[in-house]
Formats: sequence, structure tokens, C-alpha cells
Amino acid sequence: MHASETSRCRERLKKYCTGYGLDIGYGGDPIIPTAITLDMPVPYTVMGVAPLNLGGDARSLYWFKDNVLDYVFSSHLLEDFPENEIQSILSEWLRVIRPNGCIILYCPDEQKFRKHCRVTGQPYNAHHNIENFSLNFIKKILKSCPDVKIIHENPACEEYSFEVVIKKEASTS
Repeated sequence: MHASETSRCRERLKKYCTGYGLDIGYGGDPIIPTAITLDMPVPYTVMGVAPLNLGGDARSLYWFKDNVLDYVFSSHLLEDFPENEIQSILSEWLRVIRPNGCIILYCPDEQKFRKHCRVTGQPYNAHHNIENFSLNFIKKILKSCPDVKIIHENPACEEYSFEVVIKKEASTS
């Protein structure tokens, strides 16, 4: 078993995962041991042995009321959804975050990932659905999300990933 994608970013991003939070699509290796873990009831990838807390769909966090979590972390998951669902997924994740809480994303830049696969011979992940998935793609979507601010971004992590930390600000409306 090789290391999870989360293991590659853990030391940089765990400082944003304080308080009560959720690791969506954790694949057996949560960002921090105390994270509430959410994945499909039968995940298609398992990279660790930490138990599954919630089996379900990342598009609906019905277990949680509004504004109750300090963070949502997700690694290499959003690119697996159809492009037209990303905004509603991020809105749902923002719904459960308290003001001053964060969404922490570690994701592949799809074009860099495809190049990496060609160069290294690594098998391509057929679950990826969005050809132009990148930090800029996420930032464009965030422009239509009220009361958010990017507090950290790195467009080039490791060979093909990016990271972004999105803070939910107190509503001004």
C-alpha cells in the first residue's frame, strides 16, 4: 500500500484543522486523528485503517446543522464530481462551517496530473471528471460564494497538486 495523498500535505495543512471538523473522502487516512471521517459506505480507495464514522455522499451533509463545524478538509475528491455540481458541494460544505471556520482543500491540478501520468506511466484516475480542474477553477467558483476569503493558497504542491484554505467570514447581510 502506498501513502495517501493526505499524507503528502498533512504537515502543512493540519494547523487549519483545529476544533471539531470533518474529513470528507478520507479513504482510511484522516488529516488528523480527531477528524470525523466521511466517505462512501464502500470507498473506491482505501489508504489507511482509521474507521469510517459516516458513510454517505459528500454532496449532502444532512447529519450537521448550519454553522456547527470548525473545518471541513478534503483531499483529492472534488475533481471526481461533475463540473456543474462543484459550486453546490462547496456551498453545502460552507453551510456546516461556523463563521471563522475553514474549508481546506488539497486537490490535483488536472492538467499537471495528466502530464505526470504520461511521464511516469502511473495509471490515470478514471474518476476524475473535470478537465480544467485547478486552483483557478476553484477560485472562479468561490467568487460567487458570499462571505468567504482565501487565507492560504499554493498552486504547486508536490508533482501535481494544489492547496487552498477558504475561511468563512461572518455574514454581513
